[in-house]
Amino acid sequence: MTAATPPTLPVREAAPDGRRADRYPRALLAAFAVVFAALAVAPWYRQDWLLENLLVLVAVPLLALNHRRLPLSNFAYTCLFAFFVLHEIGAHYTYSEVPWRGWLAALGVEGEPGVPGRNHYDRLVHFCYGLLVMPAAWEVLHARTTPRGMWRYLLPVLFILSHSTIYELIEWAAASVFGGDLGVAYLGTQGDQWDAQKDMALAALGAVLGLGVVLLRERWRSRTGRPGGST
Repeated sequence: MTAATPPTLPVREAAPDGRRADRYPRALLAAFAVVFAALAVAPWYRQDWLLENLLVLVAVPLLALNHRRLPLSNFAYTCLFAFFVLHEIGAHYTYSEVPWRGWLAALGVEGEPGVPGRNHYDRLVHFCYGLLVMPAAWEVLHARTTPRGMWRYLLPVLFILSHSTIYELIEWAAASVFGGDLGVAYLGTQGDQWDAQKDMALAALGAVLGLGVVLLRERWRSRTGRPGGST
């Protein structure tokens, strides 16, 4: 009986100059640098902006430095780029004050469901964390581990949920240390005592939906005979 071959991360197609396969990730990194620089100009609360970007200033360099040792697909990089852009918008205005209602009104969309007066942009980004980080989590875990059976699907979701929980603990700790207006701005509960639980639930929901997208994408690539690669 032969052992089952563990799933592996698609390897980028080799390029003659050694750089062609990196063009898309490099382009995304350059685009994010532009977005980051633009939204770093006159943020509404500079101290909160700095706190919000501490993890970004760690995560993005790590992704860049390890992009050849642990490459991701262009799809995963695109999802990460979208998430980081959404986060930078929240960091610029602070999550509780992102003027998305005004943006919708400019597009002719009026009204808001839910609790009157609450800014739900943070809810959106927590949901998008699960949805948009899932492709990268799936690829990294299946490149570095050999999950079998249901663990192949549970592990990425639990990975996302655990990081969402850790982030909520970091927010609580930072708010306790700094206190005052900075702590309130960074924590962003907006008076909701169940804010952390709702944020984690939305991240879990996004992760489950993201897993569905990943599996559908894998099935489509298998049916169309597309080889593992950078896309």
